[in-house]
Amino acid sequence: MVGPGRACWPCLLWWLQRWVRWLTAHWLRIKNIMTNPTSSVATTGSPGSRALGLATLLGLVGLLVLAFVLTEPDVRIHPSTGQEIGQFDAVRLLYLHVPMAVITYVAYSLAAFASAGYLIKRTPWWDVTAHAAAEVGTVFCFLVLVTGSIWGRPVWNTWWEWGDVRLMTTLILFLMFVGYLALRRTAADPRVQARRAAVVALVAIVDLPLVNRSVEWWENRTLHQKSTLGELKIEDLTLFTLMVGFLVFLMVFAWLLLHRFRVGWLTLAAGEHQVAAAIKERRAEADGSEVASAVGETS
Repeated sequence: MVGPGRACWPCLLWWLQRWVRWLTAHWLRIKNIMTNPTSSVATTGSPGSRALGLATLLGLVGLLVLAFVLTEPDVRIHPSTGQEIGQFDAVRLLYLHVPMAVITYVAYSLAAFASAGYLIKRTPWWDVTAHAAAEVGTVFCFLVLVTGSIWGRPVWNTWWEWGDVRLMTTLILFLMFVGYLALRRTAADPRVQARRAAVVALVAIVDLPLVNRSVEWWENRTLHQKSTLGELKIEDLTLFTLMVGFLVFLMVFAWLLLHRFRVGWLTLAAGEHQVAAAIKERRAEADGSEVASAVGETS
């Protein structure tokens, strides 16, 4: 009788073989790109973007070390009871959540600015830029909602509060840009699709000031505190790590935006190439028919 452990060995060897093949194939691909950047391997990278990607990766590692190892947890002593109070280790999410929220503002503002540029100029460059910024911004906004819920569980004792104005305005902003991206997937004339998406982006961006100022305008209807950075309540290594977080996530945004823009531009160029090839093919067929008709040949 073959036991379960022995029966798993062939499966394990099969998976190990697949992983070795996968790693070998990708190592050869990366080596080819590094040694011959102008090779025929399909990529949206360039020497500059690869340097940015490497710097971003190193920055992320440094940020995680600062945030989760070197900085101190938030522990204070209650003046009356003498008990330890504060957010403890949960405060470390500050270095991820707040920079990602700010980058979300930057991404959606850029999407709205580029959308306005498209409505004025009507050129593909503005449309591709708006689409790339909106897509990357939606990824950041999703991460903001997720990290905020994880942070809120130990601090507020709840994953989500439907009555919190900042949470709800952020959720509305996220859903509006999800709708923007869904609109980009509909079957329509590209120019009509771009014009409709630009209008949606400009409508959605109106929610951004509400998100940012909600803690001041609806102070009694939010669990969020006012900006500790604006009131200069943090300093030393905490302030330094937060600044590193802003820089690193700005680099992440720039890297993602660059590659998403290139993908969008290549997709646009491929579509135009297909249209041009189809027109050329139809013209060739028409010319062939005219020649056949002139010499008296009919199909």
